[in-house]
Amino acid sequence: MAHTILIVDDERRLAELLSASIVDRGYRTIVCGSAEEALEAFDPVTVDLVISDLRMPGLDGRTLLNEIRAQAPDMPVVLITAYTSMRDAVEMVKEGAFDYISKPFEMDEILATLERALKLGDAMRENARLRSEIEGRHGFEQLVGTSPAFRRVIEQIGEVCTSRATVLLTGESGTGKEVVARAIHFNSPRKSKPFVAVNCAAIPEGLIESELFGHVKGAFTGAVAHRRGRFADADQGTIFLDEIGEMPVAVQAKILRVLQERSFEPVGSGRTEKVDTRVIAATNRDLRQAVAQNGFREDLFYRLNVFPIALPALRDRKEDIPALAQHFLKLATETIGKRVVGVTPAALAAMSHYDWPGNLRELQNCIERAVIVARGSTVDVSDLPRDLFEPGARSERVTKRRTDDLDKELARIEKSFILEALRETNGVQSKAARLLGINERSLWHRVKKLHIAITKRASGGEPAT
Repeated sequence: MAHTILIVDDERRLAELLSASIVDRGYRTIVCGSAEEALEAFDPVTVDLVISDLRMPGLDGRTLLNEIRAQAPDMPVVLITAYTSMRDAVEMVKEGAFDYISKPFEMDEILATLERALKLGDAMRENARLRSEIEGRHGFEQLVGTSPAFRRVIEQIGEVCTSRATVLLTGESGTGKEVVARAIHFNSPRKSKPFVAVNCAAIPEGLIESELFGHVKGAFTGAVAHRRGRFADADQGTIFLDEIGEMPVAVQAKILRVLQERSFEPVGSGRTEKVDTRVIAATNRDLRQAVAQNGFREDLFYRLNVFPIALPALRDRKEDIPALAQHFLKLATETIGKRVVGVTPAALAAMSHYDWPGNLRELQNCIERAVIVARGSTVDVSDLPRDLFEPGARSERVTKRRTDDLDKELARIEKSFILEALRETNGVQSKAARLLGINERSLWHRVKKLHIAITKRASGGEPAT
């Protein structure tokens, strides 16, 4: 889409000449003869750049600049000025104008300035969009679930995110520890500063100290240049030390020093560097047991365990599966570009009978696969991986009541979901379909297939079979 440029000059002929040259370059223009007219025409959504004369009757260019920056702080403004007002133009650049052009000007000069200003404006808008996207992706809305176990996690995040306290996240692999860490960071006063994630288990033991604290040239074989460490990268922000239970004991002492003194020394350097970095650590190990077995420093454990948050396994919050499935479905359809709008009750029932040893990560992968293979507009049982139905995949409680006729059992579960939705909506199929996440035609076919006779509760009755 072509950029739109607002031209403001009380010399109408000059403004129209400038407009014609700009339009020839493929841009759109809006021409105004005064600052007052420009303020009425200015729309920060559609205007990409403002070019204004500095000296005009009534409101001048300085006032116009201030008004525009109040509405759109990132809007680039280029000033046109006579030699006599050059000092004012320089001052206005200090106040936020992108640049100034002195009269008389060459058209090529102003067009070159215009292109530079538009590139800057595009970059700033893209940065704002990415910031908004990142904050949205890692905000509280990404923490899905209303079960008592998960509500407690949400409460704890709300309590700790505005502080600088060290946080220790515990829980099985795949329970969403990094998602929680990012939510804490992006809802903290440090959200505009870096969030640096380090997987301690993925870095070779001989390199982890250099990775975290950096090194100087010649510190060891292969150190051909100075290198900043991840703690320095996260200065004033947050560092997330995932799988900290796998960190070598020798490196743990340096982590303890950073937590205690906010300082460290790069490998091979005698120079102490100060750093203001919040630490969030995570582990799927029992660190108390590791301490007892001399596999983890006790003093470091207590330093990390200032504010512990235990993330529940998915099998302990199965009531959250429908909401999580819908959340992952939305993410998958956006990524894959396929229109799948819901998950059938039978598929949800099958998922709720599985123990999910891989927790949220496994559920997300399951939904992504289901979206890829789904032939209709909803994810059904046939779209789910066979693992969910293999012997031993379901919990002991479910295994005890295993049926010899899976189709019959799934039909029974599907029928119960449909009946419950019809009861809630007094037999109104369109409303029941919305509750179930399917379209009305699909519901009609299922009602017919399962031999459900619908009667509205006009006199206190219920949908009957």
